Amino acid sequence: MDNSGTGGGLRAGFGLFSGGGGGGAGSSLPDYSQPDLSRVPLTGMSPLSPYLNLDPRYLIQDTEEFILPTGANKTRGRFELAFFTIGGCCMTGAAIGAVNGLRLGLKETRDMAWSKPRNVQILNMVTRQGALWANTLGSLALLYSTFGVVIEKVRGAEDDLNTVAAGSLTGLLYKSTAGLRGAARGGFAGFVLTGLYAVYNNWDHLKGVSVWHSL
Repeated sequence: MDNSGTGGGLRAGFGLFSGGGGGGAGSSLPDYSQPDLSRVPLTGMSPLSPYLNLDPRYLIQDTEEFILPTGANKTRGRFELAFFTIGGCCMTGAAIGAVNGLRLGLKETRDMAWSKPRNVQILNMVTRQGALWANTLGSLALLYSTFGVVIEKVRGAEDDLNTVAAGSLTGLLYKSTAGLRGAARGGFAGFVLTGLYAVYNNWDHLKGVSVWHSL
């Protein structure tokens, strides 16, 4: 049997993998450059990465990138959100107060000419109103977060009932210095606001339930 064809094919293959240089003595293998090899068509093969001999589709991860401890919740609890809520309310209050202070300052000094005393008076009004609104909203956020964390720990559950209860108790306690009627109005205001937030937060679920009942 003549094995010259097989031997020639093997020598050519080894020559390609070794860079196409001169192999043994008397071998006349062609020197293939990298651009020449890159133009060789790969018929019937799926597109592969030029750096990895792996289909890139297998690199797509459909699962989460981190592992949660056993029994841990995927969402942050009220205690973790308390700091964000308090800080966000303080910044929002400062911005609202600054705008309100600018409005009041321009209104109170409209009879004055543009001068340094007028600018100082407007700046004082902006600072005073900003601090007042930041303190007010920050105090409300602190009470709301505290009540929310306590109610969650007592009930051992996290749902919209905690939100509504925390909002009602916050309004009740914040307006407790205004007497019984003022405390009742504050509690009702907190109940309405947190109730609207709960409805907004579950609007898709409520809409789906109403559509199911209509069928």
